[in-house]
Amino acid sequence: MSLLAVTGGTGFVGSTLIELALEEGHRVRALTRRPQQPREGIEWVEGSLETPAALDRLAEGADAVIHIAGVVNAPDRDGFARGNIEGTEAMLAAAEKMGSGRFVHVSSLAAREPKLSDYGWSKAEAEERVAASPLAWTMVRPPAIYGPGDMEMFELFRLAKRGLGLLPPGGRLSVIEVSDLGRLLLALAAADPGRHIYEADDGRPGGWEHKAFAHAIGAAVGRKVAAIALPRPLMLAGAQLDRLVRGKAAKLTPDRVAYMCHEDWVIHPRRRPSPELWQPQVPTPEGLAATAAWYRAKGLL
Repeated sequence: MSLLAVTGGTGFVGSTLIELALEEGHRVRALTRRPQQPREGIEWVEGSLETPAALDRLAEGADAVIHIAGVVNAPDRDGFARGNIEGTEAMLAAAEKMGSGRFVHVSSLAAREPKLSDYGWSKAEAEERVAASPLAWTMVRPPAIYGPGDMEMFELFRLAKRGLGLLPPGGRLSVIEVSDLGRLLLALAAADPGRHIYEADDGRPGGWEHKAFAHAIGAAVGRKVAAIALPRPLMLAGAQLDRLVRGKAAKLTPDRVAYMCHEDWVIHPRRRPSPELWQPQVPTPEGLAATAAWYRAKGLL
């Protein structure tokens, strides 16, 4: 049994990770901005990545720090820098100060292309901070993450329910189900694979063409979809409209359009974890069906 310090524990990936950690018998200490219900096996630490005392408490005596917290949407470059670069620096400093064991950092495939978007730039800069740390670190670059509890891909499911699949203008992507990612993070927290940057997915060779993935989502909601590739100017216009309608809560932003239109978001096979360390367990058609079922259970579809 290990003590795991977790940032981002109240989010989509973090909450799934915590459930898996408790099932495996680990103790969890998790950062939270607001009070949480008491639960056996979890110690909640109130604070944020901008609260050094809370980060020290979080990291104290931890066998591993799993740093999940980050910003995927921000109105400007400074917002990404604060959430992804400065937040990572703060967590690294606390982990080093408190003598934590391993440091498992959740990055993104977007870090491979830092010039495409402010998000990718911020994740690449955060990786540099981790790589320069004296801690025993490991990094994971997840591709698109989906699963029960996710709201980032919800619009795709809702459109598929209406028989539509609106796609970027081309290219391929890799995907990973959230519990598979959680199991990988736990494996890295327990193992000592050395200082590596891993890329992991559902095991589909060559990833998914966007059209094929849209059809897979359609199958998950029981509909045939008309997959329509949108040109980049139209997607940018959609981003402007989303900002007008939803303001800072907009999901489609110009920054997001920039990396969505990149043609290669497929993991590199050489960065895949070894089968002895981890293998995906959730076939994507089954995972998408479970995600659709979760949306229906919540009254969203």
